[in-house]
Amino acid sequence: MTASASLRRPRALLLDFGGVIVETDKVPGWEAALAARVTEVLAEAGVPALRPARIVADIAAGSLADKHWKNAMSRLFSPRELDQEEFWSDFVAADWPVAARGAVTRRARELCEAMGHLRSKRTLRRGLTQLLDACDRETVPVGIVSNALAGQVHLDFLEEHGLRQRFAVEIHSDAVRIRKPNPEMIWLATRALGIEPAEAWYVGDNFDRDVLCGRRAGVGGVILMEASGTYDKPYALEGLTPDAVVADPAGLLTLFEHACAGVADDAA
Repeated sequence: MTASASLRRPRALLLDFGGVIVETDKVPGWEAALAARVTEVLAEAGVPALRPARIVADIAAGSLADKHWKNAMSRLFSPRELDQEEFWSDFVAADWPVAARGAVTRRARELCEAMGHLRSKRTLRRGLTQLLDACDRETVPVGIVSNALAGQVHLDFLEEHGLRQRFAVEIHSDAVRIRKPNPEMIWLATRALGIEPAEAWYVGDNFDRDVLCGRRAGVGGVILMEASGTYDKPYALEGLTPDAVVADPAGLLTLFEHACAGVADDAA
């Protein structure tokens, strides 16, 4: 754990989901599994079937295009979120027959949620429940501020693990139609909690989405949590540094406990 600035006890802790609450690993063959669901959707709509290989290839291409789009959007000050319908109609099915394109677009929400469940395996990060327990003891509410094409997938995971009720506010980009590094994502959470941004810590695992968003929003503590891809910046971010870097929620817990006890950061 490293800390470069004095961090005061926060009145709220705001966490990204992927990379902070959970570790995420790609599931091999997820494109084929999703393509099978798409085939079912087309059949239910009475639309002539497409070749499975074509569906798989277009899902993979759409996912890659979405990744590039997200990198581009993190250059903007106030980016919007991609619509679920837009993802399926333009990123996946742009060159499909009109009827097939319309069928998946009408079922976009369902298919985005299916993609979220099929594409990734999620595991709670070390120390997460202990961190939530410490926040409860200190009466510091914890919120989620996360980009997501289908935030319901995150909520399903929390429900399955009995953690949904542990979060005081949930801000997902698909629900509010904007995405980080738009500072409004954090401001929505702080307004819901009745605090000023400077009274909150924000914790994320990316420089271009999370550290930048925290700085733009003016939070009291910008914490970078290391995860897979943390240091793979899509472009140069000159002079952009977090207030602290932690390895996992267990490291964040130590930082939080020191702040609550009034211990200087250099002692951490």
